[in-house]
Amino acid sequence: MATLVTGGAGYIGSHTVVALHEAGRESVIVDDFSNASYRVIDSLRRLTRQDLKVVEGDVGDEDLLVGVLNRHEVDSVMHFAARKSVSESLVDPIGYYRSNVAATITLAQAAIAAGVQRMVFSSSAVVYGSTSELPVTEDSPTVPESPYGMTKLTGERVVADAAAASATTAVILRYFNPVGAHRSGLIGEAPYGQPDNLVPRILQVAAGERARLEVNGIDYDTVDGSAVRDYVHVMDLALGHVAALDVDLAQLTAQRSRVYNLGSGAGTTVLQAIAAAAEVTGSEIPYAITERRSGDIAASWADCSRARNELGWQAQHDLRQMLADHWHFVLNSVGPAHSTAPVSCSLM
Repeated sequence: MATLVTGGAGYIGSHTVVALHEAGRESVIVDDFSNASYRVIDSLRRLTRQDLKVVEGDVGDEDLLVGVLNRHEVDSVMHFAARKSVSESLVDPIGYYRSNVAATITLAQAAIAAGVQRMVFSSSAVVYGSTSELPVTEDSPTVPESPYGMTKLTGERVVADAAAASATTAVILRYFNPVGAHRSGLIGEAPYGQPDNLVPRILQVAAGERARLEVNGIDYDTVDGSAVRDYVHVMDLALGHVAALDVDLAQLTAQRSRVYNLGSGAGTTVLQAIAAAAEVTGSEIPYAITERRSGDIAASWADCSRARNELGWQAQHDLRQMLADHWHFVLNSVGPAHSTAPVSCSLM
């Protein structure tokens, strides 16, 4: 049996494929490579197995999904494929609903029809919005403040309702701010265009790829005025997804789905992250203060006690290690970040 990993060539998906392999599980990747490099597959095959199965295609294509699920005897699904920029979603909300919600409906329908036993849905702390409850628990109010956040919350509901009406069970993982890279330096975060997340932008400055960093707002009610976030190592997140496959929901809840926060449980300001990155890289990180971005919130960090108690999971890496691994990936990246040469992909 195999685990279907949608968006498996992306940042978190690719690291989870490695974690699945190290746990002795077989993976099948479906990715349209709209925001991922073919080079990632070459790296994944070096880290896992040369015959790693990859299907290039859209998760919204029901016929493709049905063929993959049946041909590869898939018994679990991890759904990462999605667009994920708060600012972009404000400009293209309909596109975000199409990519993030409509495709999730198609996937859930195909998974249930194929008899998939467990769905793991990649969600985000963005669903909480500007909650006044800190740290954030899974029972904190969910009030998304962007179309992206709303698509994630709607996707959660789709997966949970689908599980409730079928023989499938679902685990929803709300993770905070992924940072870092695999210790090999072969895979990491390399988005197309200008990155939306803080750490890739900081390290672009350290690498001399941009002159300075823009700090979006320094008038928040925080210790130094900059926004506070909970950073978690991407490999810790990957291990959380593996743990989600094994948890016995029947022993925990009468529901057929369960939500878990995945984070470090600690908050770090933007200015603190800049200082830590300067120390790790040995480079000055010049920055300029700009206006807040629409949709951004002041502070958020996680209470991860449910994941610790029920999944046996907790973050193992501190911020310095996250930044060091991320920097190792940056230094290890040679040539164009996004190869356009196709890889060998499995056929239907």
